[in-house]
Amino acid sequence: MTTSHAPAFAAIMLLTGIGIPILAALNGGLGMRLGSPMAASVILFGLATLIALTLSVLTGTAGHIRLSGDIPVAYYFGGFFVAFYVISVTFIVPRFGVGNAIFFVLVGQLLSAAAIDHFGLFGAIRFPVDARRALGIALMVAGVWLARRTG
Repeated sequence: MTTSHAPAFAAIMLLTGIGIPILAALNGGLGMRLGSPMAASVILFGLATLIALTLSVLTGTAGHIRLSGDIPVAYYFGGFFVAFYVISVTFIVPRFGVGNAIFFVLVGQLLSAAAIDHFGLFGAIRFPVDARRALGIALMVAGVWLARRTG
């Protein structure tokens, strides 16, 4: 990453973070109104597929869409995790609350991201977790917990 791109990348990731609870609330509400979290998830993925296909055609990258034996199978499991997330939040958010659900998503993301960075898993850039970083992660988890505490 070049430092010149850092502000733009940070802004896009901030918007992505803003969108995650919105997605959870909207799809959870859709699932309740349809009477089926699975039906809501199918609709979400259908629309997402259409958008991704349209953008790949518009950007001229549709030819890159393929399953390939030279790519490790693990790299294709992202689809599993996206489906697991969407189906889980669609079912759980109306019963548990957006804030409560996203609290646990954030804690899971912090722990998983730290492990991926520390070990350089899946080809990620390696950023070892030292004492300072571990303290920062612990403070973030505590901050999220405090922000969600009620009563």
